[in-house]
Amino acid sequence: MKAYRMDHGLYAWSPIVSRDPLVWPNSARIAVAFVVSLGHFEPEVAPGAFDPPTHRSPLRMMPPPDYPTVTHREYGHRVGIFRLFDLFEAHAMRATAAVDALTAQGYPQLVAECRRQGWEVIAHGYGQRRAITAEIPEADERTYIQMALDAAASVANAMPRGWLSPEQSESSRTLALLSERGVDYVCGWANDDQPYLIGRTDRPLVSLPLMQEISDVNLHWNRRVTMAQWTALVCEAFDTLYREGRDGGRLFALPLHPWCIGQPFRVRYLEQVLAHIGKHDGVWTTTGGEIAAWYRRLSDR
Repeated sequence: MKAYRMDHGLYAWSPIVSRDPLVWPNSARIAVAFVVSLGHFEPEVAPGAFDPPTHRSPLRMMPPPDYPTVTHREYGHRVGIFRLFDLFEAHAMRATAAVDALTAQGYPQLVAECRRQGWEVIAHGYGQRRAITAEIPEADERTYIQMALDAAASVANAMPRGWLSPEQSESSRTLALLSERGVDYVCGWANDDQPYLIGRTDRPLVSLPLMQEISDVNLHWNRRVTMAQWTALVCEAFDTLYREGRDGGRLFALPLHPWCIGQPFRVRYLEQVLAHIGKHDGVWTTTGGEIAAWYRRLSDR
């Protein structure tokens, strides 16, 4: 273990078995956050933009304008998200909405409803077909980040404290540029079951690792796992972390996509997940921002 070294200096290697126990508010075993992605899918790729290939199913490769995919994604904004609003309200839970600039500009009422529901709004890049890559000049990436933050802030009436890039895309500069712009936490590094500090040593960000492997899109849409299996696996992941949380708090941060989980034949499976989590004591269900703020206070002691 002493001989192990990272291939970058963004954070220290920290095996979970060697850490001091993480203590959540009210000694909760586990902190739970649901990160709901509200990203706009453009009919055509903008000139010079990088469109992640994961956005398009190998079973459907339509030339632009790809309206079948565009309208399928828009279902989340028009219908699916409202099912999620109702579901989270029924279970007295709040979520974290990751909103890109095109959604903020084109669907401001939707972002306002997120805030009315008590959800946190974080930035989700400029558009889902405009990923961040190492090919973007630094000045352009700085502008991209600022435009994404400003667009979300203009309709949420608060500057986003969190960031989730489209498809978790980043360059080697992204973390420093986010820190420079006052962002507090990021969600793109899926390498832990607890938060940790990442980036610049003078102003590190808090990393909230999302459980990308069991997201609705990754596990069901991409890997074709049935929704019943999805529910069982998500609940099993929660149960494992809840059990381990006796020895130190754990983080359960689940990514969701209204165009997928918000479909009428899928949404009941999310309700089963929320009901399962709600049966447990010692669970802190909150927003990403509140988890990051608590962890930063612990780290500053």
